[in-house]
Amino acid sequence: MQLDWQPVDSKRIVAEAYNPDTETIYVRFPNGIEWYYEACTPDVWEAFTSPGQSRGQFLHHTLNDKPNRRHG
Repeated sequence: MQLDWQPVDSKRIVAEAYNPDTETIYVRFPNGIEWYYEACTPDVWEAFTSPGQSRGQFLHHTLNDKPNRRHG
């Protein structure tokens, strides 16, 4: 599946993508490394991408508790 990467205006994250079929959030960091976070329902994706949401804080407080690993 081709991911639809969206650029992000964040100090910690440069792009993000979501696969609703597998409920997986993908994150690309400034160093080019990508990680994915599983068990992320559409509500989690909406909260992560909501306007004004700190991606770094959400990553630290919510996504890091999900099953995750380096992508690629």
